[in-house]
Amino acid sequence: MNFAQLPSVDVAAVPADALVLDVREDDEWAAGHVEGALHVPMSEFVARFGEVTEAVADGRRAYVMCRVGGRSAQVTQYLVQQGIDAVNVDGGMQVWEAAGRRIVDAQGAVGTVV
Repeated sequence: MNFAQLPSVDVAAVPADALVLDVREDDEWAAGHVEGALHVPMSEFVARFGEVTEAVADGRRAYVMCRVGGRSAQVTQYLVQQGIDAVNVDGGMQVWEAAGRRIVDAQGAVGTVV
């Protein structure tokens, strides 16, 4: 799959109030995620696509994330093909954590990336 034309942004460019779409699996999400993110695992993405379209219905941009950027690149490409304003977050949760941006676990405490 060629992601050369895939819209992407650096972690630092993700606004604090952004719609972050996390496509990692449940165990990854539970360990640590962006507070307020929408969690739709890639393995369930097509079945739960309506949740995503509802979240972006007001024209919001979706900032798509996974652990390092591979899964989110595939989902971003799919969203763009559906006419949705979506960008892949370069480096995913690993870069988010390294940049010192807040990560919470399933209980709302400080989380970690697995």
